[in-house]
Amino acid sequence: MLQNKAVLNTKNMNLDGVRIVLVRPAGAANVGAVARAMKNMGLRDLVLVQPRFRNRFWMRAMAVHAADILDRMRVTGDLAEAVSNCGLVVGTTCRAGLYRTPTGTVRQLAPELVATAQRNTVSVVFGPEDHGLSNEDIKLCHRLLTIPASPEYPSLNLAQAVMIVCYELFLAAQAEAATEPARDLAPARDVEFMFQRLREAFLRIGYAHPQNPDHILFAFRRFLGRAGLEKRDVKILLGLARQIQWYGDGGWQVMKEKHLQGAARAVEER
Repeated sequence: MLQNKAVLNTKNMNLDGVRIVLVRPAGAANVGAVARAMKNMGLRDLVLVQPRFRNRFWMRAMAVHAADILDRMRVTGDLAEAVSNCGLVVGTTCRAGLYRTPTGTVRQLAPELVATAQRNTVSVVFGPEDHGLSNEDIKLCHRLLTIPASPEYPSLNLAQAVMIVCYELFLAAQAEAATEPARDLAPARDVEFMFQRLREAFLRIGYAHPQNPDHILFAFRRFLGRAGLEKRDVKILLGLARQIQWYGDGGWQVMKEKHLQGAARAVEER
């Protein structure tokens, strides 16, 4: 076993606000290796979403001295539940696609994630070993990151990918940038509720295509995810969605009637 004698000073490190989320993991051994990687790098919060294995022997065996992380580990029925209280949800992807443009590499984003985690819970989400995160999973992620690798074979083993991300977060936590003030972000459940209201509003006025309304919503998820929404921002956007729906339900007629009445009253007063 490799012993690192030049251990970094971790006095000011705080990664308690970072959560590792594994979506539909297939291998118990991989989950155990993930727990060990987290323990090595000072992370504690592990959540599994719909794990596809039952026998946990290899999970415990591969975790070695990270049994405490497995003891605290939670299992949820869906990704929305796993990240519901998170201010920032970051998905991992190595695949290109219409909705899969990464906002940065793990090294580029790590300082921001560590800083945000000082006042918010930040989830880093990893997909199944065989095909990664689905588009439905990606919808719940505010940002996307990638781990640079050879184009000949960019797909990493799950535990290896988690180790690289945790290592970059660990290094970023030592840097001065990690101590910069962070904002209090709106929890993911409130942000998702807002997106659903916007979806309904866009459909009401014909802005979203009825056969694929999520297409335009993905664009909104991307740029609003990069912005990092605070609670007040979410309330403003919810108000916008309500106003759009009101207008689409005939509110424009009410506005027109009021305008005509005001114009008539002005003429009478002359």
